[in-house]
Amino acid sequence: MNEMLEKARQIQDQIIADRRSLHQIPEVGVYTPKTAAYVKQRLTEMGIPCKDCGVHSEEDREKMRFAGFPDAPESTGVVGLIGKGGPCILLRADMDGLPMCETTNLDFASKGDTAHMCGHDAHAAMLLGAARILKDMEDQLPGTVKLMFQPGEEMGYGSRTMVEDGLLENPKVDAAMALHVGPQVEVGKLTYSPGVASGAMATFIVSIQGKGGHSSEPQKTVDPVNIATQVCSALNMLIPREVDPEAFATLTVGALNGGRTSNIIPDTSEIMVSFRTLSPEAYDHLLERIPEILEHYIKAWRGTYSVRVLKTPSTVCDAAFSAEIVPYVEEILGAGNVSPAPPMKGAEDFGHVTRLVPGFYAFMGAGSPDNYPLHNPNMVLDESAFALGTAILANSAVQWLKKHAGK
Repeated sequence: MNEMLEKARQIQDQIIADRRSLHQIPEVGVYTPKTAAYVKQRLTEMGIPCKDCGVHSEEDREKMRFAGFPDAPESTGVVGLIGKGGPCILLRADMDGLPMCETTNLDFASKGDTAHMCGHDAHAAMLLGAARILKDMEDQLPGTVKLMFQPGEEMGYGSRTMVEDGLLENPKVDAAMALHVGPQVEVGKLTYSPGVASGAMATFIVSIQGKGGHSSEPQKTVDPVNIATQVCSALNMLIPREVDPEAFATLTVGALNGGRTSNIIPDTSEIMVSFRTLSPEAYDHLLERIPEILEHYIKAWRGTYSVRVLKTPSTVCDAAFSAEIVPYVEEILGAGNVSPAPPMKGAEDFGHVTRLVPGFYAFMGAGSPDNYPLHNPNMVLDESAFALGTAILANSAVQWLKKHAGK
């Protein structure tokens, strides 16, 4: 058995215990105080220095409130350090839950309207396990391992709050790695997407100001509902007419609100539109064109408006870094159990990190193909997989540091 896997097997009960404890205190968004406190307590028990990390701007806070999410007074990310000097590799685990009820009937199932149905509790537990292994061999590390426990992944910007608070500095991060459990991927398997690994996403929340009045005198009004429908029609023409048909890209107007009765032209309307794409070129183009359409269509019909934009870039597996990490993963799982796969079309906010440093992101098997998928209230994970994830993280960090020592 691989030495690192043996170390992980020895602490498997603690990894599972951490996961079950975190599973019962799920929190949504970038404000996860109970989860952050648990992580800091466990790191402190291991003798690992840690600190809070995350800047939640008033602009982001207001956007989330406006979009209907709970208020988040701060971002509760946690950073820990093991080793010293360079090079430095970052290991990331997200730790927020979802606004949904769990129906698994597990003994440790969450209660209430928030649940860990995306496996982020397992990610945090596996990173805590890797932290213990790495701390025990700290004197042998030819560099630094930075531990990133992040909130708000499901919001699409939790990692950005940490980057903006200096996550990638002091010491400077040279490369970054993250794992995501897959309940429908067989235990012992791992897949990754060379190049673009996840879809980029942007959401525009547009508030249109018109001038209300009686429906019998439309000439005296500025109809914001009419403006909203014109904008929606124009936006829906962008992808079929301006994006390469071979590129994956979708655009959806998910909400159009305005008015309450047929004989009153209201003062205001609101639209919420989002797009997703695997094409960096399409992402940049749509980020430029949507504001142009909003500006010209709304003003053409004499309205005014404000817009709130939420952006999540694609996560990217750096080619050179991935080529280094894959053999280290195979040392744990065995040759032939690591394979490339198509990118996922959903967003993953690790992209805020991989756009700045070389990164590797992968799905690790934690179930079987007939299991419930992620974000399902019945989703369960095979806990025997957690030791594998811990060993993958620890082994990858140690071997990469050894290879790059002194460079």
